[in-house]
Amino acid sequence: MGFGRYGEGVPSDLDLRGVHVPLITPFAADGSVAIEAVGSLGHEYLNAGAAGIVALGTTGEASALDASEQQAVIDICSQVCAEHDAPLTVGIGTNNTRTTIAKAEALSGTPALAAVLVVTPYYVRPSEDGIVAHMRAVADASPVPVIIYNIPYRTGRGLGADAVLALAEHSNIAGIKQAVGSLDGDTLRILSEAPEGFSVLGGEDPYLFPTMLLGGKGAITASGHVLTERFVAMIDDGLNGRVSDGLAHHEALLPVITACFVEPNPAVFKGVLHAQGRIPTPNVRMPMTDASPEAVARALSTIEAAS
Repeated sequence: MGFGRYGEGVPSDLDLRGVHVPLITPFAADGSVAIEAVGSLGHEYLNAGAAGIVALGTTGEASALDASEQQAVIDICSQVCAEHDAPLTVGIGTNNTRTTIAKAEALSGTPALAAVLVVTPYYVRPSEDGIVAHMRAVADASPVPVIIYNIPYRTGRGLGADAVLALAEHSNIAGIKQAVGSLDGDTLRILSEAPEGFSVLGGEDPYLFPTMLLGGKGAITASGHVLTERFVAMIDDGLNGRVSDGLAHHEALLPVITACFVEPNPAVFKGVLHAQGRIPTPNVRMPMTDASPEAVARALSTIEAAS
């Protein structure tokens, strides 16, 4: 399949190195968004060495928030990132191109906004050509660079290497969060052939360290909610070729990653953060269900062992 060249543009110069934490959305006892807790978590993660914050990603339960709640999360994350001079990325992806463009345009002027995260359209199952056209249309209209979010096991459609490399030519597409369940052949090709200025971000947490060694530039990782300093150190080791040090972090953190994803994300992370006294409740919103006490206990045990 051919996707054609896209003009003579050069890739974005946005620097996406390091760990970007896709913030959970904590809820208060009355079910409302606990905005103060959103802010305190953002400060905590940036103080721990995270490069940036992602608002309204999958881990943030964006689909469970109404428009006013989404805006409140964007506003507090923008404030926190501005105080730290850190980049904010906002998830805006939908399965409707016009709606996604409108969401991008509505963010114009948001302090600290550095990028938008655009998931491949879900449910409608467009062709790969359609996904490429969708991403180009959003990038053409967006006030900030686009990060593609390729996660086919959630959306029902993914992008192969040819499509991603074609999109990498767009001057307003900065990179990709690659979450395809493995380090497959397409991912290896993208890592090898992506142009300078196009960042491959690890999005599959068990493979973050090898992704860095093979040319990745950073990660958008839910696991960064716990042991943040150690995840930051692992990514930094990978980026700088410190294989032995990074491997030690990887081996210690792998049981943590496994335990925190044993039930649907972000339930276990919320259970852990609540048990640690960092958010007011462990609650997720339906149709998600709260993590089981057993899963939270296992995750806490692995975290303690890796501390």
